[in-house]
Amino acid sequence: MAKGARSGAGVRATPPARVQLDYTGCLRERIGSAGFTQAQIAQACRGARPALARLRRTLDAGRYGFDALLDDSPAAEASLAEGRRLARLGKTLVVNGIGGSALGALALESALSPGRRHLAILDNVDPDLVHARLASLNPSDVAVAAITKSGSTAETMANLLVVLDWLERRLGPAHVRRWCAVTDPKKGDLRELARRLGLSTLPVPENVGGRFSVLTAVGLLPAAFLGVDVAGLLEGARAMRAHCWSAPPERNLGVLGATLLRLMATKRGRNIQVLMPYSGRLVHLADWYRQLWAESLGKRLDRRGRVVETGQTPVTALGATDQHSQMQLYMEGPHDKVVTFLELASFRHDVRIPRLHADLPSLGYLGGRTLGQLLTAEKRGTEMALSAAGRPNFSYRLPKLSAHALGQLVYMFEFQTALSGELLGIDAFDQPGVEAGKLAAYALMGREGYTKEARRLQRELARRRAVV
Repeated sequence: MAKGARSGAGVRATPPARVQLDYTGCLRERIGSAGFTQAQIAQACRGARPALARLRRTLDAGRYGFDALLDDSPAAEASLAEGRRLARLGKTLVVNGIGGSALGALALESALSPGRRHLAILDNVDPDLVHARLASLNPSDVAVAAITKSGSTAETMANLLVVLDWLERRLGPAHVRRWCAVTDPKKGDLRELARRLGLSTLPVPENVGGRFSVLTAVGLLPAAFLGVDVAGLLEGARAMRAHCWSAPPERNLGVLGATLLRLMATKRGRNIQVLMPYSGRLVHLADWYRQLWAESLGKRLDRRGRVVETGQTPVTALGATDQHSQMQLYMEGPHDKVVTFLELASFRHDVRIPRLHADLPSLGYLGGRTLGQLLTAEKRGTEMALSAAGRPNFSYRLPKLSAHALGQLVYMFEFQTALSGELLGIDAFDQPGVEAGKLAAYALMGREGYTKEARRLQRELARRRAVV
Protein backbone atom coordinates (compact mmCIF):
# COMPACT_ATOMS: atom_id res chain seq x y z
CA MET A 1 0.00 0.00 0.00
CA ALA A 2 1.38 3.42 -0.93
CA LYS A 3 2.53 5.76 1.81
CA GLY A 4 -0.48 7.51 3.29
CA ALA A 5 -2.93 4.82 2.11
CA ARG A 6 -3.92 3.96 5.65
CA SER A 7 -5.71 0.69 6.30
CA GLY A 8 -8.65 2.49 7.92
CA ALA A 9 -9.66 0.61 11.07
CA GLY A 10 -13.26 -0.48 10.90
CA VAL A 11 -13.44 -0.92 7.12
CA ARG A 12 -15.42 -4.07 6.29
CA ALA A 13 -13.28 -7.05 5.28
CA THR A 14 -15.24 -7.29 2.03
CA PRO A 15 -16.44 -3.74 1.30
CA PRO A 16 -19.48 -3.20 -0.90
CA ALA A 17 -18.94 -2.70 -4.62
CA ARG A 18 -17.02 0.45 -5.43
CA VAL A 19 -18.09 3.39 -7.53
CA GLN A 20 -17.32 2.71 -11.19
CA LEU A 21 -16.12 5.15 -13.85
CA ASP A 22 -17.10 4.78 -17.50
CA TYR A 23 -15.20 7.25 -19.68
CA THR A 24 -16.12 5.78 -23.07
CA GLY A 25 -17.64 9.16 -23.93
CA CYS A 26 -14.19 10.77 -23.76
CA LEU A 27 -12.52 8.41 -26.26
CA ARG A 28 -11.58 9.56 -29.74
CA GLU A 29 -12.99 6.38 -31.25
CA ARG A 30 -16.39 7.29 -29.81
CA ILE A 31 -16.64 11.10 -30.08
CA GLY A 32 -14.03 11.99 -32.69
CA SER A 33 -11.55 14.85 -32.41
CA ALA A 34 -12.96 16.09 -29.10
CA GLY A 35 -11.76 12.88 -27.44
CA PHE A 36 -8.49 11.18 -26.62
CA THR A 37 -7.06 7.74 -27.26
CA GLN A 38 -6.71 5.23 -24.45
CA ALA A 39 -2.93 5.57 -24.77
CA GLN A 40 -3.08 9.37 -24.39
CA ILE A 41 -5.25 9.10 -21.27
CA ALA A 42 -3.03 6.44 -19.72
CA GLN A 43 0.06 8.51 -20.43
CA ALA A 44 -1.50 11.60 -18.85
CA CYS A 45 -2.50 9.57 -15.78
CA ARG A 46 1.05 8.27 -15.37
CA GLY A 47 2.27 11.84 -15.82
CA ALA A 48 0.30 12.81 -12.72
CA ARG A 49 2.71 10.90 -10.45
CA PRO A 50 4.83 13.96 -9.53
CA ALA A 51 1.67 15.89 -8.58
CA LEU A 52 0.54 12.90 -6.50
CA ALA A 53 3.88 12.85 -4.71
CA ARG A 54 3.66 16.59 -3.97
CA LEU A 55 0.16 16.20 -2.59
CA ARG A 56 1.24 13.25 -0.44
CA ARG A 57 4.13 15.25 1.03
CA THR A 58 1.82 18.14 1.82
CA LEU A 59 -0.70 15.89 3.55
CA ASP A 60 1.97 14.01 5.50
CA ALA A 61 3.34 17.35 6.71
CA GLY A 62 -0.10 18.09 8.19
CA ARG A 63 -0.72 21.23 6.17
CA TYR A 64 -4.10 20.00 4.95
CA GLY A 65 -6.17 17.57 6.98
CA PHE A 66 -9.03 16.28 4.82
CA ASP A 67 -7.21 12.95 4.39
CA ALA A 68 -6.03 12.29 7.97
CA LEU A 69 -9.32 13.30 9.60
CA LEU A 70 -10.76 9.94 8.51
CA ASP A 71 -8.63 8.32 11.23
CA ASP A 72 -9.77 10.63 14.04
CA SER A 73 -12.13 8.22 15.76
CA PRO A 74 -12.53 10.32 18.95
CA ALA A 75 -13.70 13.31 16.89
CA ALA A 76 -16.20 11.16 14.99
CA GLU A 77 -17.51 9.66 18.23
CA ALA A 78 -17.90 13.12 19.76
CA SER A 79 -19.93 14.24 16.72
CA LEU A 80 -22.11 11.13 16.98
CA ALA A 81 -22.74 11.66 20.68
CA GLU A 82 -23.61 15.33 20.24
CA GLY A 83 -25.88 14.65 17.29
CA ARG A 84 -27.75 12.03 19.26
CA ARG A 85 -28.03 14.37 22.26
CA LEU A 86 -29.59 17.09 20.14
CA ALA A 87 -31.91 14.54 18.50
CA ARG A 88 -33.42 13.86 21.92
CA LEU A 89 -34.42 17.52 22.15
CA GLY A 90 -36.33 17.91 18.88
CA LYS A 91 -37.11 16.67 15.40
CA THR A 92 -35.59 19.63 13.52
CA LEU A 93 -31.98 20.77 13.59
CA VAL A 94 -31.50 24.39 12.59
CA VAL A 95 -28.15 24.43 10.75
CA ASN A 96 -26.88 27.98 10.89
CA GLY A 97 -24.00 28.12 8.43
CA ILE A 98 -23.12 29.09 4.88
CA GLY A 99 -21.11 27.53 2.04
CA GLY A 100 -19.12 24.54 3.24
CA SER A 101 -20.72 24.88 6.67
CA ALA A 102 -24.14 23.96 5.26
CA LEU A 103 -23.88 22.37 1.81
CA GLY A 104 -22.36 19.12 3.06
CA ALA A 105 -25.04 18.63 5.70
CA LEU A 106 -27.74 19.27 3.12
CA ALA A 107 -26.14 16.76 0.74
CA LEU A 108 -26.08 14.09 3.46
CA GLU A 109 -29.70 14.72 4.37
CA SER A 110 -30.92 14.52 0.78
CA ALA A 111 -28.96 11.39 -0.02
CA LEU A 112 -29.19 9.35 3.17
CA SER A 113 -31.69 10.62 5.73
CA PRO A 114 -34.36 8.09 6.75
CA GLY A 115 -36.77 11.02 7.12
CA ARG A 116 -37.64 10.80 10.80
CA ARG A 117 -35.90 14.11 11.52
CA HIS A 118 -35.11 17.11 9.36
CA LEU A 119 -32.66 19.98 8.87
CA ALA A 120 -33.70 23.62 8.59
CA ILE A 121 -30.80 25.28 6.78
CA LEU A 122 -30.15 28.97 7.37
CA ASP A 123 -27.49 29.56 4.72
CA ASN A 124 -28.50 33.05 3.64
CA VAL A 125 -29.54 36.33 5.21
CA ASP A 126 -32.50 36.92 2.91
CA PRO A 127 -34.93 38.33 5.52
CA ASP A 128 -38.04 36.88 3.89
CA LEU A 129 -36.54 33.38 3.81
CA VAL A 130 -35.24 33.53 7.39
CA HIS A 131 -38.59 34.83 8.66
CA ALA A 132 -40.53 32.13 6.81
CA ARG A 133 -38.23 29.35 8.00
CA LEU A 134 -38.45 30.33 11.67
CA ALA A 135 -42.20 30.91 11.42
CA SER A 136 -42.62 27.31 10.23
CA LEU A 137 -40.82 25.86 13.29
CA ASN A 138 -41.92 25.03 16.82
CA PRO A 139 -39.20 26.37 19.16
CA SER A 140 -39.76 23.58 21.67
CA ASP A 141 -39.06 20.97 18.97
CA VAL A 142 -35.77 22.29 17.55
CA ALA A 143 -32.06 22.09 18.25
CA VAL A 144 -29.44 24.37 16.71
CA ALA A 145 -25.99 23.84 15.21
CA ALA A 146 -24.12 27.11 14.65
CA ILE A 147 -21.28 26.36 12.25
CA THR A 148 -18.48 28.67 11.19
CA LYS A 149 -14.81 27.71 11.31
CA SER A 150 -13.61 31.30 11.59
CA GLY A 151 -16.22 32.15 14.20
CA SER A 152 -16.88 35.46 12.48
CA THR A 153 -18.72 34.83 9.18
CA ALA A 154 -21.11 37.79 8.91
CA GLU A 155 -24.11 35.88 7.55
CA THR A 156 -23.81 33.09 10.10
CA MET A 157 -23.30 35.44 13.04
CA ALA A 158 -26.26 37.61 12.02
CA ASN A 159 -28.58 34.61 11.79
CA LEU A 160 -27.14 33.31 15.06
CA LEU A 161 -28.27 36.50 16.82
CA VAL A 162 -31.71 36.20 15.24
CA VAL A 163 -32.11 32.57 16.37
CA LEU A 164 -30.71 33.33 19.84
CA ASP A 165 -33.32 36.03 20.33
CA TRP A 166 -36.11 33.87 18.83
CA LEU A 167 -35.44 31.00 21.23
CA GLU A 168 -34.76 33.23 24.24
CA ARG A 169 -38.12 34.95 23.88
CA ARG A 170 -40.03 31.69 23.61
CA LEU A 171 -38.12 29.27 25.82
CA GLY A 172 -36.13 31.42 28.21
CA PRO A 173 -32.49 30.93 29.23
CA ALA A 174 -32.78 27.14 29.22
CA HIS A 175 -32.69 27.16 25.41
CA VAL A 176 -28.87 27.13 25.52
CA ARG A 177 -28.91 23.37 26.09
CA ARG A 178 -30.37 23.03 22.58
CA TRP A 179 -27.26 24.48 20.95
CA CYS A 180 -23.94 23.23 19.66
CA ALA A 181 -21.29 25.55 18.23
CA VAL A 182 -18.98 23.98 15.62
CA THR A 183 -15.97 26.22 15.13
CA ASP A 184 -12.21 26.68 15.46
CA PRO A 185 -10.85 24.66 18.40
CA LYS A 186 -9.07 27.64 19.99
CA LYS A 187 -10.17 31.03 18.74
CA GLY A 188 -12.94 33.14 17.21
CA ASP A 189 -16.00 35.02 18.41
CA LEU A 190 -18.31 32.00 18.14
CA ARG A 191 -16.08 30.08 20.55
CA GLU A 192 -16.07 33.05 22.93
CA LEU A 193 -19.86 33.35 22.70
CA ALA A 194 -20.22 29.63 23.39
CA ARG A 195 -18.06 30.07 26.50
CA ARG A 196 -20.17 32.99 27.73
CA LEU A 197 -23.48 31.23 27.21
CA GLY A 198 -22.38 27.73 28.15
CA LEU A 199 -23.08 26.26 24.72
CA SER A 200 -21.80 22.81 23.81
CA THR A 201 -18.95 22.96 21.26
CA LEU A 202 -17.24 20.75 18.70
CA PRO A 203 -14.03 21.68 16.83
CA VAL A 204 -13.29 22.02 13.14
CA PRO A 205 -9.66 20.92 12.63
CA GLU A 206 -7.41 23.91 12.01
CA ASN A 207 -6.02 22.36 8.81
CA VAL A 208 -9.41 21.56 7.24
CA GLY A 209 -11.13 24.27 5.21
CA GLY A 210 -14.89 24.63 5.11
CA ARG A 211 -15.44 23.07 1.69
CA PHE A 212 -13.40 19.99 2.73
CA SER A 213 -15.11 19.67 6.13
CA VAL A 214 -18.17 17.51 5.45
CA LEU A 215 -16.57 14.49 7.17
CA THR A 216 -15.77 16.51 10.31
CA ALA A 217 -18.30 17.65 12.92
CA VAL A 218 -19.57 20.10 10.29
CA GLY A 219 -21.30 17.25 8.46
CA LEU A 220 -21.17 14.39 10.95
CA LEU A 221 -23.12 16.21 13.68
CA PRO A 222 -26.14 16.87 11.40
CA ALA A 223 -25.80 13.35 9.97
CA ALA A 224 -25.91 11.82 13.44
CA PHE A 225 -28.92 13.97 14.33
CA LEU A 226 -30.73 12.64 11.25
CA GLY A 227 -29.87 9.01 12.01
CA VAL A 228 -27.53 8.58 9.04
CA ASP A 229 -25.12 5.62 9.07
CA VAL A 230 -22.05 7.68 9.99
CA ALA A 231 -19.85 4.59 10.41
CA GLY A 232 -20.71 3.43 6.89
CA LEU A 233 -20.05 6.91 5.50
CA LEU A 234 -16.57 6.99 6.99
CA GLU A 235 -15.85 3.39 5.99
CA GLY A 236 -16.70 4.27 2.39
CA ALA A 237 -14.40 7.29 2.47
CA ARG A 238 -11.55 5.20 3.88
CA ALA A 239 -12.07 2.51 1.26
CA MET A 240 -11.87 5.13 -1.50
CA ARG A 241 -8.79 6.66 0.12
CA ALA A 242 -7.04 3.29 0.05
CA HIS A 243 -7.93 2.95 -3.65
CA CYS A 244 -6.81 6.47 -4.61
CA TRP A 245 -3.43 6.06 -2.92
CA SER A 246 -2.66 2.52 -4.10
CA ALA A 247 -4.29 1.80 -7.48
CA PRO A 248 -2.20 2.31 -10.66
CA PRO A 249 -2.83 5.81 -12.09
CA GLU A 250 -4.56 4.61 -15.28
CA ARG A 251 -7.01 2.49 -13.19
CA ASN A 252 -7.40 4.96 -10.36
CA LEU A 253 -10.76 6.73 -10.02
CA GLY A 254 -9.22 9.76 -8.35
CA VAL A 255 -6.37 10.18 -10.82
CA LEU A 256 -8.48 9.35 -13.88
CA GLY A 257 -11.22 11.83 -12.97
CA ALA A 258 -8.80 14.68 -12.32
CA THR A 259 -6.76 13.87 -15.43
CA LEU A 260 -9.75 13.66 -17.78
CA LEU A 261 -11.09 17.02 -16.62
CA ARG A 262 -7.67 18.65 -16.94
CA LEU A 263 -7.17 17.23 -20.43
CA MET A 264 -10.59 18.43 -21.51
CA ALA A 265 -9.99 21.92 -20.11
CA THR A 266 -6.40 22.47 -21.26
CA LYS A 267 -6.29 20.50 -24.53
CA ARG A 268 -9.87 20.79 -25.79
CA GLY A 269 -11.07 24.11 -24.34
CA ARG A 270 -13.78 22.41 -22.27
CA ASN A 271 -13.77 24.98 -19.48
CA ILE A 272 -17.25 24.14 -18.18
CA GLN A 273 -18.01 20.93 -16.30
CA VAL A 274 -21.68 19.94 -16.00
CA LEU A 275 -22.34 17.58 -13.09
CA MET A 276 -25.63 15.83 -13.80
CA PRO A 277 -26.92 13.24 -11.32
CA TYR A 278 -29.78 11.00 -12.39
CA SER A 279 -31.12 10.88 -8.86
CA GLY A 280 -32.98 13.58 -6.97
CA ARG A 281 -31.27 12.34 -3.83
CA LEU A 282 -27.92 13.48 -5.26
CA VAL A 283 -28.91 16.96 -6.38
CA HIS A 284 -27.49 18.62 -3.25
CA LEU A 285 -24.30 16.59 -3.49
CA ALA A 286 -23.88 18.31 -6.86
CA ASP A 287 -24.35 21.67 -5.13
CA TRP A 288 -21.69 20.73 -2.56
CA TYR A 289 -19.34 19.64 -5.35
CA ARG A 290 -19.92 22.90 -7.23
CA GLN A 291 -18.47 24.89 -4.32
CA LEU A 292 -15.63 22.42 -3.80
CA TRP A 293 -14.50 22.61 -7.43
CA ALA A 294 -15.13 26.33 -8.04
CA GLU A 295 -13.64 27.75 -4.85
CA SER A 296 -10.66 25.42 -4.90
CA LEU A 297 -9.59 25.74 -8.53
CA GLY A 298 -10.73 29.19 -9.64
CA LYS A 299 -7.48 31.09 -9.03
CA ARG A 300 -5.81 34.18 -10.45
CA LEU A 301 -2.26 33.29 -9.41
CA ASP A 302 -0.30 30.05 -9.45
CA ARG A 303 2.02 28.98 -6.63
CA ARG A 304 4.86 31.04 -8.17
CA GLY A 305 2.78 34.21 -8.17
CA ARG A 306 2.21 34.23 -11.93
CA VAL A 307 -1.16 35.34 -13.31
CA VAL A 308 -2.91 32.27 -14.71
CA GLU A 309 -6.63 32.99 -14.12
CA THR A 310 -7.45 29.31 -14.24
CA GLY A 311 -10.45 27.23 -13.26
CA GLN A 312 -13.12 25.07 -14.85
CA THR A 313 -16.64 26.38 -14.20
CA PRO A 314 -18.91 23.80 -12.53
CA VAL A 315 -22.59 23.75 -13.50
CA THR A 316 -25.23 21.50 -11.97
CA ALA A 317 -28.11 19.81 -13.75
CA LEU A 318 -30.62 17.13 -12.76
CA GLY A 319 -31.60 14.23 -14.96
CA ALA A 320 -34.10 13.80 -16.40
CA THR A 321 -35.52 17.23 -15.49
CA ASP A 322 -32.80 19.28 -17.16
CA GLN A 323 -32.91 17.27 -20.36
CA HIS A 324 -35.87 19.56 -20.97
CA SER A 325 -34.18 22.81 -19.90
CA GLN A 326 -30.41 22.65 -20.51
CA MET A 327 -29.60 19.75 -22.83
CA GLN A 328 -30.31 21.69 -26.03
CA LEU A 329 -27.38 23.96 -25.15
CA TYR A 330 -25.09 21.04 -24.32
CA MET A 331 -25.97 19.20 -27.53
CA GLU A 332 -25.74 22.05 -30.02
CA GLY A 333 -24.17 25.04 -28.26
CA PRO A 334 -20.50 26.02 -27.88
CA HIS A 335 -17.94 23.22 -27.66
CA ASP A 336 -16.81 24.29 -24.18
CA LYS A 337 -18.40 21.68 -21.90
CA VAL A 338 -17.80 18.19 -20.54
CA VAL A 339 -20.72 16.40 -18.87
CA THR A 340 -20.17 14.25 -15.78
CA PHE A 341 -23.07 11.90 -15.01
CA LEU A 342 -23.92 10.25 -11.69
CA GLU A 343 -26.00 7.10 -12.10
CA LEU A 344 -27.56 4.61 -9.67
CA ALA A 345 -27.87 0.91 -10.50
CA SER A 346 -30.82 0.58 -8.12
CA PHE A 347 -33.14 2.88 -6.21
CA ARG A 348 -34.33 2.81 -2.62
CA HIS A 349 -37.97 2.78 -3.72
CA ASP A 350 -38.74 1.98 -7.34
CA VAL A 351 -42.27 2.58 -8.66
CA ARG A 352 -44.02 0.29 -11.12
CA ILE A 353 -45.91 2.00 -13.95
CA PRO A 354 -49.50 0.65 -14.17
CA ARG A 355 -50.75 -1.07 -17.33
CA LEU A 356 -53.52 1.37 -18.15
CA HIS A 357 -54.87 2.69 -21.49
CA ALA A 358 -52.38 0.49 -23.34
CA ASP A 359 -54.04 1.26 -26.68
CA LEU A 360 -52.53 4.75 -26.64
CA PRO A 361 -49.03 4.67 -28.21
CA SER A 362 -47.44 7.02 -25.64
CA LEU A 363 -48.73 4.89 -22.74
CA GLY A 364 -48.72 1.27 -23.85
CA TYR A 365 -44.97 0.73 -23.93
CA LEU A 366 -44.57 2.12 -20.39
CA GLY A 367 -47.00 -0.15 -18.59
CA GLY A 368 -45.35 -2.85 -16.50
CA ARG A 369 -41.96 -1.10 -16.47
CA THR A 370 -40.68 1.02 -13.56
CA LEU A 371 -39.81 4.68 -13.12
CA GLY A 372 -36.25 3.61 -12.31
CA GLN A 373 -35.99 1.79 -15.63
CA LEU A 374 -37.30 4.87 -17.43
CA LEU A 375 -34.86 7.21 -15.64
CA THR A 376 -31.94 4.91 -16.47
CA ALA A 377 -33.04 4.74 -20.10
CA GLU A 378 -33.24 8.54 -20.19
CA LYS A 379 -29.69 8.75 -18.89
CA ARG A 380 -28.32 6.17 -21.30
CA GLY A 381 -30.09 7.83 -24.22
CA THR A 382 -28.70 11.26 -23.28
CA GLU A 383 -25.22 9.80 -22.87
CA MET A 384 -25.32 8.18 -26.32
CA ALA A 385 -26.78 11.29 -27.95
CA LEU A 386 -24.00 13.48 -26.53
CA SER A 387 -21.36 11.03 -27.73
CA ALA A 388 -22.89 10.87 -31.21
CA ALA A 389 -22.73 14.69 -31.33
CA GLY A 390 -19.04 14.66 -30.38
CA ARG A 391 -19.69 16.06 -26.90
CA PRO A 392 -17.38 14.66 -24.16
CA ASN A 393 -19.03 12.91 -21.22
CA PHE A 394 -18.29 10.29 -18.60
CA SER A 395 -20.25 8.53 -15.85
CA TYR A 396 -19.80 7.50 -12.26
CA ARG A 397 -22.04 4.53 -11.45
CA LEU A 398 -23.05 3.55 -7.93
CA PRO A 399 -24.47 0.11 -7.14
CA LYS A 400 -26.90 1.87 -4.79
CA LEU A 401 -27.00 5.08 -2.80
CA SER A 402 -25.79 3.83 0.58
CA ALA A 403 -23.75 5.64 3.21
CA HIS A 404 -20.72 3.61 2.11
CA ALA A 405 -21.15 4.61 -1.55
CA LEU A 406 -21.66 8.28 -0.68
CA GLY A 407 -18.54 8.25 1.48
CA GLN A 408 -16.64 6.93 -1.53
CA LEU A 409 -17.93 9.77 -3.70
CA VAL A 410 -17.15 12.46 -1.12
CA TYR A 411 -13.54 11.38 -0.66
CA MET A 412 -13.05 10.79 -4.39
CA PHE A 413 -14.22 14.31 -5.24
CA GLU A 414 -12.07 15.85 -2.51
CA PHE A 415 -9.04 13.88 -3.69
CA GLN A 416 -9.64 14.85 -7.33
CA THR A 417 -9.93 18.51 -6.37
CA ALA A 418 -6.73 18.51 -4.33
CA LEU A 419 -4.84 16.64 -7.05
CA SER A 420 -6.18 19.01 -9.71
CA GLY A 421 -4.67 21.90 -7.79
CA GLU A 422 -1.28 20.22 -7.93
CA LEU A 423 -1.67 19.47 -11.64
CA LEU A 424 -2.51 23.13 -12.29
CA GLY A 425 0.24 24.44 -10.01
CA ILE A 426 -2.20 26.39 -7.82
CA ASP A 427 -3.22 26.37 -4.17
CA ALA A 428 -6.52 24.46 -4.03
CA PHE A 429 -7.01 25.26 -0.35
CA ASP A 430 -7.19 29.06 -0.20
CA GLN A 431 -9.89 31.48 -1.39
CA PRO A 432 -8.55 35.05 -1.69
CA GLY A 433 -11.40 36.09 -3.99
CA VAL A 434 -13.97 35.17 -1.35
CA GLU A 435 -12.07 36.98 1.38
CA ALA A 436 -12.15 40.27 -0.56
CA GLY A 437 -15.96 40.24 -0.59
CA LYS A 438 -16.11 39.43 3.12
CA LEU A 439 -13.87 42.36 4.03
CA ALA A 440 -15.97 44.74 1.93
CA ALA A 441 -19.13 43.57 3.71
CA TYR A 442 -17.50 44.11 7.10
CA ALA A 443 -16.62 47.67 6.12
CA LEU A 444 -20.06 48.54 4.74
CA MET A 445 -21.76 47.19 7.87
CA GLY A 446 -19.56 49.31 10.15
CA ARG A 447 -17.38 46.64 11.75
CA GLU A 448 -14.71 48.08 14.03
CA GLY A 449 -11.31 48.39 12.37
CA TYR A 450 -12.66 48.87 8.83
CA THR A 451 -13.36 52.63 8.87
CA LYS A 452 -10.84 53.54 6.15
CA GLU A 453 -12.13 50.81 3.84
CA ALA A 454 -15.72 51.88 4.54
CA ARG A 455 -14.98 55.46 3.42
CA ARG A 456 -13.38 54.20 0.23
CA LEU A 457 -16.35 51.97 -0.56
CA GLN A 458 -18.84 54.74 0.16
CA ARG A 459 -17.04 56.98 -2.34
CA GLU A 460 -17.19 54.19 -4.90
CA LEU A 461 -20.91 53.70 -4.27
CA ALA A 462 -21.48 57.42 -4.73
CA ARG A 463 -19.73 57.34 -8.08
CA ARG A 464 -21.87 54.38 -9.17
CA ARG A 465 -25.04 56.25 -8.20
CA ALA A 466 -23.88 59.20 -10.27
CA VAL A 467 -23.46 56.96 -13.29
CA VAL A 468 -26.97 55.57 -12.83
